[in-house]
Parts: sequence; C-alpha cells; structure tokens
Amino acid sequence: MSFHYFAGAACRALTARKDGPSLYEVCDPVLAASASGDPHLAKFYKTALGNPALRMLLRRAGLPELRDAAKLTRLREALARARDDAEPDWAAVGQPVADLVDSIALDHPKPPPAMFTGTMPQTAEIDGVIRDCAQHLLGSYRRNGFLPTYAAFNLIGDPDVRGRELIMALTGLNARGYKNSSLLFNLARVFIARSHARAVVNPPWKGIAEPMWEPVQIRHRSAYYDAFFIEALLGYVETGLASPADKTAAERAIADMVDFCVNISREEVEGTDGARFNVITALAPAPHPRFSRFFAQIKQELGFGIYVPDCDTTACSISAATQAGCLDAIIDQPLLDFYSGYQVRAGVNAPRVTVPLNDNIDYEGGVATWIDNLKGERPYGNDLDPTLNLDILEVSFRNLTRWKILETPARLATVHRIIGFQKRLAASGAFGNPRSHIYYLPELYSAYFGRCYAAFLALPLAAQAAIDPDGDFDFIRHRVLSYVKGELMAAEMNVFDAALALIALGHLGADPRAFAPALNVIIASLGEGGRRGPFRAYEWNKMKTPTRILVGGPEVTSAFVLMGLAVAKRAMARG
Repeated sequence: MSFHYFAGAACRALTARKDGPSLYEVCDPVLAASASGDPHLAKFYKTALGNPALRMLLRRAGLPELRDAAKLTRLREALARARDDAEPDWAAVGQPVADLVDSIALDHPKPPPAMFTGTMPQTAEIDGVIRDCAQHLLGSYRRNGFLPTYAAFNLIGDPDVRGRELIMALTGLNARGYKNSSLLFNLARVFIARSHARAVVNPPWKGIAEPMWEPVQIRHRSAYYDAFFIEALLGYVETGLASPADKTAAERAIADMVDFCVNISREEVEGTDGARFNVITALAPAPHPRFSRFFAQIKQELGFGIYVPDCDTTACSISAATQAGCLDAIIDQPLLDFYSGYQVRAGVNAPRVTVPLNDNIDYEGGVATWIDNLKGERPYGNDLDPTLNLDILEVSFRNLTRWKILETPARLATVHRIIGFQKRLAASGAFGNPRSHIYYLPELYSAYFGRCYAAFLALPLAAQAAIDPDGDFDFIRHRVLSYVKGELMAAEMNVFDAALALIALGHLGADPRAFAPALNVIIASLGEGGRRGPFRAYEWNKMKTPTRILVGGPEVTSAFVLMGLAVAKRAMARG
C-alpha cells in the first residue's frame, strides 16, 4: 500500500465519530494503575496496548453495546478476576471477550481470478533471479553473521480465531502470561476490527501470503529458520550457477548453520517411556536468538519468556543436517521412537491436544507440536499441525536406513499412522482449508508435501512399497496438484505464493509448461524489495494466539524463491 493509502486510513481513524466506550475507557480503571493481583496483566496492557501510538489510533474506536452499563460492568469484572484471582476460571473470564470477538467479521484472502500466461520466461532470466537471491542470502550472512528472520504482530488477529477458539486458548494454554496476552489482544482486536483503525492495521494485499508491512518487526534467529536457509543454499550450489567463491561462502554458511541447529540449539528431553533424547529447541538460549536488548526485554514483559523445544524444529533441523552430510551423533537417534509418544491415538492419548483450534480435522495418527522440557514446562499447552507431520515423514525418509525403520515394526507403524492422517486430510479436502492449519497456509502445506514426496521418491522401490503399500502418496499427490493448479495458480499470486507453487509443482512431477504463471510472477516482482533485497517480506508461518504473529523476512522470500526456481529448473531440464 502507498503512503497515501495509510495517510488516508489513519486520518479517517483519527477523525471518526466515536460511538461508545473505547478500549482504554474499558481497561484503564482496572489495569492502568493497578498494583493488586497478577502484575503481568497490567504490565502487558501498558506495554502492548497502552503505548501512545496505539492509544492515538484507537482513541475514536468505541463499541456502542458497551454503553449498556451492565455489559460494561461484566467486562470489567472479568478483567478484574483475570488480574486478582489466584486460579482464574478462564472460561468464565474469557466469555465476555469471546462474545465481543464473535461480533467481528474477518475472512481469509480470496484473490481474484488471474489470466493464464503460458509464455515461459527465458532461462537467463530465471538464472539471474537465482543468482540475485543467492547474493542476497550470502551478503546478508556476511553482514550479520547469520540470516535474520523477522516477527511482526497483526493486531486484528486471525480469521480462524473467534470466541470459541479464544476460550480454547484460555483453557488449553498453560502459561498465565500467555493467557493474559491472549485475553487482552482479543479484546483489542474487536475495537480495531469494528473501527476505521482496521484499514491501518490490516490493509488489503495481493495474493494469499500476507506481506509483512507492520512498522515494528522483531529480528531473531531460530534453528527452524536456519534449516530452510541451509536447504536454499544447498539448492543454489546444486544448480551449478555458483562461482567458486560463492560456493565456498555458501558451504561455510551451511556448516555454521548446521552447527547452530544441532549443537547450539540442542536440548535434552525425556520421552514418554523415560528415555532421554536430544531435540532442537525453538529458541536457543541468549544471546544466540540475536534479539536486540530492547526486544529481549519486551519479549519477557509480554509473557514470552519460556520457550520449549518442538517437533517441527527438531525434524527440519535434523533433515537439513542430514542433507548437508553432518555426522553428529544426534542424527543417529531414531527420532520416531520419541515422536510416537506425541502421536495421537484415539481413545488412548487424545487429550494431548489441549488447544484444538483446528478441531475440524481428525487428529488420529498426527504428532503434536510442543515438547515438554526436562522441567515439565509446557507454556503453550499443545496443538497439532498437518504441515509439521509432513516434516516428520520427510526426515524419516532421509534417515530410513540409519533409523532401521523398515526393520522395526513400531517405527514403521508410526510412519503408517502419520500417512493415514495425511490421507484423510487429502480425501476430505481439509488440507485446502486454512482453518485446518495452526502455523501455516494451505499453499505452504502443498509445497512441503512436494518436499516430502521428493524424499519418498528417492527411496528404493521396495522401501516405497513397504512404507506406502496402498498408494496413499499418489492419492495425496493428485489432490495437492489439483489444489495448486486449480485454486492457488488460478488466482492472482504474489511472489511468495508463486515460489511455493513452483516447489509443489516441480517436486510433484507436473508438466513444466504449468510453471509459466508462477515463473512470470517472480520475474515481474524482481526488485520489489527495494534496498532490503530482491523481494519484500511475506508470511512464511504464523502464530494464531495470542494474536496473529507473522514470521518471514526479505531473506526468507529470497530463500523460497531460490528453492522454487531451483526445483523448477531441474524439472525443466528433465523435460
């Protein structure tokens, strides 16, 4: 959006007719000067929602129903109970806010249809973008000593989180600070969504993946991100386009990032049977995440002080290390033995999923996200994401022999249950519904399925038959291809959408002629990132609670464009 758009939207928000009490008129009497009860709730309110810029933007945003004294009193009493009760009844506390959340209308992007462009760009143009993206990554690594990723808050929240889902979060999350932030963020999003502030906080965009144009972006580093940067640089080297100097620089960066993944981010945990495993934590101890001192303090104050390992970061880090030829003993662990303890089995351990925001899908066979640390802490409760489970399959295929999966019936059974979970998603079409996903978009699921399918096809035919005797992977492949070609690429795309489409199409064996629309979007978008890189930052993954938090960055876009073009280039070479 242009400066004129934001200037006009801000002007309308600042001059709108006020209709009912504002967020601050509701909360200030309870939280602005309070010294009683849980101090975090008031601190969060003052830090996250009471800052001068947001106060100014929302000063004219009022809710007419809160002119009813009984409703206003009920809401303030709920906030006071969240502040003062030693063990709040979070379902009761959250209900007045949940009722307000149900009064807003948010939708997922629905891009307009796009004209099919069948003309393929020149090979030299594709190679040029690959080199530009690689130079961006290598240059950023050289300047920063790592490849940064950014987080940004979208205070309007996620369309899939309504009042019912807010209550799920408040009752299923464990850390009180996380409950506090979920409660207050969801209260604020009502005032934003039902006022002219909505146009400032949530402007329209092209395509599906959301651009990260929020003014405050938090730079940080995680093993999960490094794992995909490793894959991107490996892809660059494999294209043969790297000069000897760039090849050396890429290999050094890869070696450093592998070390960050498997050593610096390593954490020991206990499996459900008491055995110890080394897994990969979401955020390594300070100073390794590379937060600025300011944001490190803000993170603590907002209630995000405790991070625990997760199954996805572990799977992707071990996969990237395996692809890079790492020989660390951590790779020898048969992680399926650990993952099986987090796998949902109906009637046995289904309550493992305590935050079922995507309960429209059948969790049977899926592996939950968050791993209890040795202290038994689980601040986020637990949820279950379909894309994460693709990453577990992918790393298992890469380590099939090392982990003796075919020779160990229990490990093979764990794989079969995950494949069954994925097949039901495909058969129902639920994988294409954004609500089915916790941290990702359907288009990213499609790209990650392509990545998983490529690892599956690299196995010997006998191994493929043992893993997938009923041809479930081919069934899923057809469903995903249909979604990518018939929905994603039939509509207007941005560059991140196009990169994910290429990853899916290339890995899933689509006719290379189908690549043209995505390739042309990428070529046409080159330079949109200005001084920050070839392309701008887009939503890679997200949190839905405590509000919509996007993760991405210009380097992330370059990495995924590079991967998409490298995959397409290989597929076109095969014909």
